[in-house]
Amino acid sequence: MLAFLGFSMIVVFMFLIITKRMSALVSLIVIPILFALIGGFGPGIGEMMLEGVKQVAPTGVMLMFAILYFGIMIDAGLFDPLVSKILGIVKGDPLKIVLGTAILSMLVALDGDGTTTYMITVSAMLPLYKRIGMNPLILTCVAMLSFGVMNMTPWGGPTARAVAALQLDVADVFTPLIPVMAAGILWNLFTAFVLGKKERKRLGVAKIQYSTEEMLALSQQSAALAVEDYKRPKLLWVNLALTITLLICLITSVLPLSTLFMIAFVIALMINYPNLDDQKERISSHAGNVLAVVGLVFASGVFTGILSGTEMVDAMANSLVAVIPESLGSYFAVITAVTSIPFTYFMANDPYYFGVLPILAQTAASYGVDPVEIARASILGQPVHAMSPLMASAYLLVGMAGVEFGDHQKFIFKWALGSSFVMIIAAIIMGVITF
Repeated sequence: MLAFLGFSMIVVFMFLIITKRMSALVSLIVIPILFALIGGFGPGIGEMMLEGVKQVAPTGVMLMFAILYFGIMIDAGLFDPLVSKILGIVKGDPLKIVLGTAILSMLVALDGDGTTTYMITVSAMLPLYKRIGMNPLILTCVAMLSFGVMNMTPWGGPTARAVAALQLDVADVFTPLIPVMAAGILWNLFTAFVLGKKERKRLGVAKIQYSTEEMLALSQQSAALAVEDYKRPKLLWVNLALTITLLICLITSVLPLSTLFMIAFVIALMINYPNLDDQKERISSHAGNVLAVVGLVFASGVFTGILSGTEMVDAMANSLVAVIPESLGSYFAVITAVTSIPFTYFMANDPYYFGVLPILAQTAASYGVDPVEIARASILGQPVHAMSPLMASAYLLVGMAGVEFGDHQKFIFKWALGSSFVMIIAAIIMGVITF
């Protein structure tokens, strides 16, 4: 019954947001409460919701200060040279623009952080998409596919969790996955080529020259202000050094992500806008974006809190594991790879890797399957996990790009699913996971 309630809740939630009958913010709160009441968990709902909010609080704080930090960097003009360089290469060709988006987002995603990836990619590319008249859903799709593959690095999160949960060596798990990731990268470039080709056919190649000022004037971040008043070209190298230092600290985990972004934001604000009135105005200009994203993060905490507190998520996991026949035991690595797609879509990484994965590994061991293969297989569903409604950075991406979450889900689904299956097939061919 709990598993049925859990799956029903996910289906109803996705139906409502995809059909636009309810906003993501409202449905993330209303739907789990409704299903918890149906399941008879009324007295404990408040505690479950609070526990879920506590779990996502560090993420919410991190996103708030990350948005403010990169907003300051955008205002100060840190990414202007990058925009100019991209414009010089892609010109007005939609195909080159989409390929450029894929390459840029994959490079930025090397730090393993979706927030950084989405903010830099959208900030640099969205003005160009608007100028040409391209579909912004292509931008969100390509950026998310890139993050889905690059997030498999050890410092990205899933690999580290899998290694920790099964007490394995990082090199044993990750090194064989590098050529598999390369296959995922090729799929991303293929996706970008197909989508870019369609846009080129629809729009043609624009015979226009762009200026940095023209591009920035079209961006969301600078649309409502006199851009040049806040540019800090003399501080370009200082801001670049600060951002690189921040990324290094993020990768090496010197401090928790939320505190790193807090410190970096304060330093960036004081360096670029020492005047108190300027500081207030810059913070105020990004407040709307902060509120929209952080509100969704805390709402997703309510969803996951009830999903976990009612033990629906455990019942869902056990029900899926139970349907695997014993005759398929030798295929358990492949089964783990395939089931990681719905598992990591329906639940956050922590409950999957620390709750479900040990069960899968223990079951696989009884069939003679090495736990290291199960760990590798569990990571291959990450392209679909990136689009999960439980991923806070997904709301940042669609919010910055100005698209509906449901529209984005419909647009990216087949490409994300394709990315996961391409990597699964590559892993089987290369012997990374075996029968």
